[in-house]
Amino acid sequence: MTFGFAPSSAASLSASDASANRLLEPAEWAAAGIPLLRNPREVVSGLHARHRPGPATAIVAVLDADERLRASASFTRRSAPADGWMFRNALLAQLRRIIPHDLRRRTPARTAVLLYCREGDARWTEEDGAWMWGLRDACTLHGLRCGAYITLTDDGWQVLGEGRGGRRPSLGSAPEPFALSEGPPLPRTGGAASDVLRRAAAR
Repeated sequence: MTFGFAPSSAASLSASDASANRLLEPAEWAAAGIPLLRNPREVVSGLHARHRPGPATAIVAVLDADERLRASASFTRRSAPADGWMFRNALLAQLRRIIPHDLRRRTPARTAVLLYCREGDARWTEEDGAWMWGLRDACTLHGLRCGAYITLTDDGWQVLGEGRGGRRPSLGSAPEPFALSEGPPLPRTGGAASDVLRRAAAR
């Protein structure tokens, strides 16, 4: 049982309007200049093999300029209304955990991509729009370039805003035999930053 006062209709309306502003439509996303992945299927297959995600799982990955994996993390979306601000905070927390920020650079050197596994078909949903908003904002706050947003459903994978996709892997399919390419081993320099890099390299 919940105690307290029910919010007024005006308060509910303003909260709904605020949440609606924290999402990106496909046209807005396509116009944002998101860099294209050279080999999206390799990225998707590598992350799928590495994390073996289920429904409502988000995988955020950081790629270098050569599209090699530098760090990745997966987490399950909480059962709450889709909200870009909440998604931004969740993504930012993962990024801060797995890789140092690039805020001192004039231009981002690394790119973050998001693979979200959900049920349903590959068509854009408001939930996708909220993830797009969250990814873009998290990248800005962590000094990264905002990269592709990819959905993984029973139909396969789809890079939203680009029209590229494929049937495999799909939600629930077995991992494919090759994984996302990684860069050379990271140097061991000691200290907290080095621990972060080692944890990221081990993922």
